Amino acid sequence: MAIKRKNNRGPYRKQEEAHKVNERITAPKVRVVWDGGAEVMNVKDALRKAEEAELDLVEISPNADPPVCKIIDYKKFLFEQKKKKKELKSKQSKVVIKEIRMGPNTEDHDFKFKLKHAQSFLKDGAKVKAYVFFKGRSIVFKDRGEILLLKFAQELEEYGSVEQLPKLEGKKMIMMINPKKK
Repeated sequence: MAIKRKNNRGPYRKQEEAHKVNERITAPKVRVVWDGGAEVMNVKDALRKAEEAELDLVEISPNADPPVCKIIDYKKFLFEQKKKKKELKSKQSKVVIKEIRMGPNTEDHDFKFKLKHAQSFLKDGAKVKAYVFFKGRSIVFKDRGEILLLKFAQELEEYGSVEQLPKLEGKKMIMMINPKKK
């Protein structure tokens, strides 16, 4: 069941380049691993053994001395690798960052409105990036911005924890808040 194609446009083209299969193996001797065990032999003998089993000889570890090859069904091997990658990808968690923008002179009503939004973002499991933007000469009120962000963090204490304390970056004073674990 050796893979023989006339063109290189099959569905496994990219993966084939990652592994040398059958006649593409160039090493004179290889360590062959199969269900029955492992053995060092010539490539021709290994290819003959794979052909008898109606499977493929696949180079798994080309940097070893001698290179390690397996006698397996190559298409099934690729399918299982793809399945594992997909499973690992699905288990990864994606970090969502929501931004809340305020000015140094934000009034109480606006502050509460933004606070409600931040609470809902943290409940949903998103990080919150709260920042105070200083326009023009309002940069003089850095202390007001810091007080505003610290008050914001204090109000959100039961929903999340502060990852980064207020820090001035250019015309923005930024603070990061992580959601609490459930």
